[in-house]
Amino acid sequence: MRHALPHAGPGQAIGLLGGSFDPPHAGHVHITREALKRFGLDRVWWLVSPGNPLKANGPAPIERRLAAARSLVSHPRVTVTDIEARIGTRYTAHTLTVLRELYPRVDFVWLMGADNLAQFHRWEDWDRIIETVPVGVLARPGERLPARTSKAAERYARWRLPARASQRLAHAEPPAWCFVNVPMVDISSSEIRARGDWG
Repeated sequence: MRHALPHAGPGQAIGLLGGSFDPPHAGHVHITREALKRFGLDRVWWLVSPGNPLKANGPAPIERRLAAARSLVSHPRVTVTDIEARIGTRYTAHTLTVLRELYPRVDFVWLMGADNLAQFHRWEDWDRIIETVPVGVLARPGERLPARTSKAAERYARWRLPARASQRLAHAEPPAWCFVNVPMVDISSSEIRARGDWG
């Protein structure tokens, strides 16, 4: 299995952008480029999940979502992966535990939009996630205030790095998180599905 996973060298900073990508869209590409720049990352891996435990309806087949993601993003430092399907994990906390075992000398950063931070406390073992790897949060339209006043933001307020220190996030000792405002693209997978553009 190990040979089928992405390569990462010792000391590299790898951002992990997880999600259903149902479908992937320009907003995912936008926050990936911003994360590479703002958090000083060497690479970003898109973790196209088998399914989202918080969503009642299953996503499109993973092969279709992987193909759509790979056709959308063409950046030498971005890799589209099906790691969770390969290692058999369903929850982010478990995925991170396995990845740290597989890549013990790599510095991982979990990436999320501010909309996810607002409901982060609903994730399975969410506190273990933020205590396992640093978390980089990128502002999205309409979600800044709910994110900043969320349960996760309040509980881990003392470990928040200021935006001006965002380049240090990847090598910070967890718990550590950083919230950055970025030029925003107001688009979502749910809107695309609702328009019938994904089918």
